[in-house]
Amino acid sequence: MSSSSSTAPLGNRPIRVLQIGNPTGLYGAERWILALITHLSPRQVESWVAVIKDAPELTAPVCAAAAQCGFRTQIFESYGKLSRSAIRQLRDFIRAHHIDIVHTHGYKTDILGRLAVRGTSCKAVSTPHGWGATPGLRLKLYEALDRMALRFFDAVVPLSRAMFDGLSHLGLGKDRLHLIENGVDLTEIDATHDLPDDLAALRAEGALVIGYVGRLDRGKRVDTLIRAVHALPAGRTFLCLVGEGPERPALEQLAGTLLAPGQYAFMGFRTDRIALMRGFDLFVLPSMHEGIPRCLMEAMAAGVAAIASNIPGCRELVIDQETGLLFPAGDDLVLAQHLQTLSANPELRARLAQSGQAHIRQHFSAQTMAQRYTALYEKLMERAVLDMPAREVA
Repeated sequence: MSSSSSTAPLGNRPIRVLQIGNPTGLYGAERWILALITHLSPRQVESWVAVIKDAPELTAPVCAAAAQCGFRTQIFESYGKLSRSAIRQLRDFIRAHHIDIVHTHGYKTDILGRLAVRGTSCKAVSTPHGWGATPGLRLKLYEALDRMALRFFDAVVPLSRAMFDGLSHLGLGKDRLHLIENGVDLTEIDATHDLPDDLAALRAEGALVIGYVGRLDRGKRVDTLIRAVHALPAGRTFLCLVGEGPERPALEQLAGTLLAPGQYAFMGFRTDRIALMRGFDLFVLPSMHEGIPRCLMEAMAAGVAAIASNIPGCRELVIDQETGLLFPAGDDLVLAQHLQTLSANPELRARLAQSGQAHIRQHFSAQTMAQRYTALYEKLMERAVLDMPAREVA
C-alpha cells in the first residue's frame, strides 16, 4: 500500500469508522452517535468515537459514554476553532489505525474531517443535524463554510426530509446525497421503568407534570413554555425543565417572576433523562428550528403525550391531532390552550400518547437507521476498492 493511503484492503475485517462528535456535552448529535454505534453489527462495522477538544476545560462526555459501552475512543487536543494541528492529528490517526470512513457531525468536524482525509483513501461522510434558527454573524460564516465543505464529501446524509430538501441545491446527486431518518434507541427506553422519587411523589399527589428535555438556548424557546404554563388556570401543575445552556439564568429569572416557587424545577443535565420522561404527563418541545429532535422521539417512544412547535423537524414526528399536537412556534397562548385541553382530557392524552409511541417505534428505530448506514458504508467501501490503484489491491 502506498503511504498516501489510509486503508488496507478490508479482507475479512469490519469497516473501520471514526465518528467525530462534539466535546461540549451529550446533546442530540452525541446521543445520535451513541444510538447508531450501539446498533451497528461489530462484525460489519468497527466503531471509534472521537472529539476535537478545542479548549482545555472541555471534558468530552461522548467519549466517556462510548468507552463505558466498550467502544474505542480518541480525544484530539487542538485549541482554537479551526486548528491546523487538528487536521494533522486526524490524518496521522487515520493512517495509523487504517480508518476507512470518517463520519462527521457539525460544521467544525465537517471542515476539519474533510481536510484531514485529503491525500488518503479514507472516505468522508457527514450527517448534518441542523443549523441555527437565528445564527449570529460568526455562526452564519461557519455554516456557509460547512455547506461549501459538504460539496466535497463522499456522502452527505441529513436526518430529516426537510434538511434533505434544503441540501438538494448543493448538486451532490443521488450518489452522494442520501436520506436516512433519525432513529431512537428503543432498547434504552424499554430498559427504564422506575420513576425518580420526586416525580413519582408529584404524580401521586395528582399534579400534572409538564416536561422539557434539551439545551437551554435561545433557539429552543423555552420561554414560550414558561409563559404558557403561567397562562394556565390555577391548578396542580408542575413544570420540569431538564438540561443546561446559556439561557438558563434568564429562564430562571422568568420562571421566578411568572410561576409559584413550588410550580417548577430546573433540574440541570441528568443522565436519567429517560426515567424523568416516564414521569411526565406531557412533553413539550417549543423550538424554533430542529432537524428531527431526538428528545421528542424519546418522549414519544416512552409513551408520553407530546406537544411541539409546528416546524419541519417536529412535523415529521407529530401528526397534528393524531400522534400529538402542534402549535405555532413562539405562540404561548395556543400552547397554553393545548396544555389545558390535554390536562382536562386524560382520554385524549392517552390516545395521543399511544398513537405517538406506535408511530415512533414503527418508523424511527435506531436499528433500522443502523442497517441503512451499514449499507451505505459498504457501498462506499465497494467504491473505494474500485478507486484503488491495482498495486494497492494486489
